[in-house]
Amino acid sequence: MMENDPKTNEHQPRRMLICDDNPVNRKIASMMANRMGFEVVEADNGLDGQKILAAQQFDVLLLDISMPGMSGDELLAAYLATSPNPRPRILAYTAHAFPGERARLLEAGFDDLLVKPVSVSSFEAACQ
Repeated sequence: MMENDPKTNEHQPRRMLICDDNPVNRKIASMMANRMGFEVVEADNGLDGQKILAAQQFDVLLLDISMPGMSGDELLAAYLATSPNPRPRILAYTAHAFPGERARLLEAGFDDLLVKPVSVSSFEAACQ
């Protein structure tokens, strides 16, 4: 009898943390993530996101860049300081994509940038 190893279980859902202070944006992102088969955990600010990250593991982090209290940039820096291994895919999520923003965010450690409102195809491509 073969043991059920969770690391090789194809039916185990991937997990995503969506950290955004806007409830509408969280709901839209959660719906897209659920359609992709993700188990979603939501946080409405960076400080709560940091607490969740300290206690749980995720495959993808979707972090809003402009949140009061602790921005997505600050949350990323705090998270990376803990040297997580293996590291999840970390996505910046913003409505304010200024020139040079993508390069700045990639330099900070994000894997990709999603600009709100995000299309389903862009969301799916970034979450792979």
